Amino acid sequence: MNVDIAKLAGGAMQERINRELKKVAENILDPNTKADAVRTVTISIKIKPNEARQMASSDIEVKSSLAPAKGVPTAFIFDYDKEGKAVIKELSTGQDRDQLAMNDAGEIVDGVGETPSAKVVNGRFR
Repeated sequence: MNVDIAKLAGGAMQERINRELKKVAENILDPNTKADAVRTVTISIKIKPNEARQMASSDIEVKSSLAPAKGVPTAFIFDYDKEGKAVIKELSTGQDRDQLAMNDAGEIVDGVGETPSAKVVNGRFR
């Protein structure tokens, strides 16, 4: 018994394999994915014979499983505003939320990049 996979379904199976392998190659070359993650190409051939068992219909499926995009790290800080409502902000300096720093313009800013002068509550920067 010989089935030429390259000619199966009029060459459509080979085309689909090549298309999925191209997706895998693009995913591997994408710097936003984990380099050593396993990628998979799966080929499924479903065969359903007729009642007389002399003929069968079939369905060929080729699919890939790719590495997801890497997460983007960041940090959030949580506190209460002057009205006592919970607030969340991204910690832009990558430091402690109460740590002062200098921005690109040379100004003193807090952990979220804002001027701390009007944000002192109970002796702490808010």
